[in-house]
Amino acid sequence: MIALMKSDVVVIGLGYVGLPLAQSALAAGLKVAGLDLNETVVSNLNAGNSHVDDLSTQDIQEMLARGFQATADSQILQDTDVAIICVPTPLTVDAGPDLNAVIGATRSIAKWIHPGMLVILESTTYPGTTEDIVQPILEESGLRAGIDFHLAFSPERIDPGNPTYGMKNTPKVVGGVTTEATTRAANFYRQFVDTVVEAKGAREAEMAKLLENTYRHVNIALMNELVEFSNLLSVDLWNAIDCAATKPFGFQAFYPGPGVGGHCIPIDPNYLSHHVKTVLGRPFRFVELAQEINAGMPIYVQQRIQDALNDFSKALRGSKVLLLGVTYKPDIADQRESPVRPLARGLLDSGAQVSYFDPYVNKWNIDGDHGESQSDRQLTCVSDLLAAVREADLVVLLQAHKSLDLSEIAANSRVILDTRGKLTGSNVIRL
Repeated sequence: MIALMKSDVVVIGLGYVGLPLAQSALAAGLKVAGLDLNETVVSNLNAGNSHVDDLSTQDIQEMLARGFQATADSQILQDTDVAIICVPTPLTVDAGPDLNAVIGATRSIAKWIHPGMLVILESTTYPGTTEDIVQPILEESGLRAGIDFHLAFSPERIDPGNPTYGMKNTPKVVGGVTTEATTRAANFYRQFVDTVVEAKGAREAEMAKLLENTYRHVNIALMNELVEFSNLLSVDLWNAIDCAATKPFGFQAFYPGPGVGGHCIPIDPNYLSHHVKTVLGRPFRFVELAQEINAGMPIYVQQRIQDALNDFSKALRGSKVLLLGVTYKPDIADQRESPVRPLARGLLDSGAQVSYFDPYVNKWNIDGDHGESQSDRQLTCVSDLLAAVREADLVVLLQAHKSLDLSEIAANSRVILDTRGKLTGSNVIRL
């Protein structure tokens, strides 16, 4: 067992949020350790291997050279100055946030909490979690927030695959349960973040995160509903959006697509909707309608596929359908909540012969995000893209990775359904 070394900062949860945070703190000269219950993640990191899109193996090796250490032993928290919770908060069956990982991480901190310690929650959740859930668990130690230790919330703003905005130049929102906690947390982040924004309190910081993603969720849903109407009205919605975007004020462009995916947009607004319904007994109608529209897009895309095949006197059953891009956003390998998954399931269940190509995904489990079971259906990425394009009865562009030569793909396709508004041509059908 590797001997545990004292750290200035312990990051709990070494995924797409925790690892870039640890990297940035290390670059600022802080001594940083990572705590994760997944022994495989821990051993791979200590061996210098990365498991997230935004950090390469070289990045992890450089972190180790700066003194980074990953461990599954919570005793690493015993002497640290700052503990940051960056664990997942997935949806429960009733669409509320699953706080089990947050509660588990908080209990680990409570075991080793000591006077002067700063605890920060970054995991996305509903307003009130920091004060109503995390604080009471920490205070079971006998220490008091604002007196013996400091507690704050700072929402993560990681955008996987974004080459422009990272940890350093993305403003950081911070809200503490006391004014001093806000100040201490803000001063901590200012060591490696250019701009830190101090919220009125923890609840406002928690709400800010949900506001950001609810805003996107609702506006994407607007475009997804408009694209169906525009198609029926013979309107090119993408061209209309481009025209509207020339207005220098009062408009921000959003675009339709096959649905929404990832760790934020399909998930976070539901936290707020669930909390409003639970606490206030009222529906959050905007969020619920947006969820209904966005979740229904894979079904709409399948209908467009079927209609396109019908135009060529072909049935969906037995037709060869090639899906291009199965990740939730371009130029990364992340497949969490990808809308392509329910689309593929619907096509297979309808009898289509489904294949796919994605430069970031060699094997694809279309039945779930996490792990595999004997009942899961596995597809293997086609080895010869252009040959698969020529053989397909219909090609569907779902994710426009930069490495895809879209003009060449379109030129070799019999017909291509473009869900991203990237192509034109006689054989191109836009969503």
